Amino acid sequence: MSRELGWYLHPLRVRYQETDQMGVVFHGNYVNWFEIGRTEWIRNAGYAYKRIEEHGMLLPVIDLTCRFIMPAKYDDTLLVCTRIAEMTPLRIAFESEIRRVALEDFHGHAAKYGEALPGELLVQGGTKHVWVNRSFQPTRLSKAFPELYDAISRK
Repeated sequence: MSRELGWYLHPLRVRYQETDQMGVVFHGNYVNWFEIGRTEWIRNAGYAYKRIEEHGMLLPVIDLTCRFIMPAKYDDTLLVCTRIAEMTPLRIAFESEIRRVALEDFHGHAAKYGEALPGELLVQGGTKHVWVNRSFQPTRLSKAFPELYDAISRK
């Protein structure tokens, strides 16, 4: 199913260790921030990853895209913006944006679909995943963990 729902926004401040000698964020950190966005999106839906894994479900990444527009720098205030782009009982795709914001916009919240996201777009991308069991066999979430499937479908 195609999704046109709101974004979940999670604040981050760029730490010194995430930058190079020029004070610019190392590109690999954006992938970590995408993961933080997914984790917090799912937590906001009412499920911690730990609970999902205890239920025997895993969600490996099968595809990653990342387009760099502007660099983030040391001590910038950022929002990791995450939403579901597509979802089926077997697969889920997240869309992600990293945006630099003013301090007054530096608070996690959900944005409604169609609302302009705050700040300056720095990085755009996303990840695609497949639901698997502990044996890494593809597993339909709607059958293996229907309450989670329903909760994610409603978000």
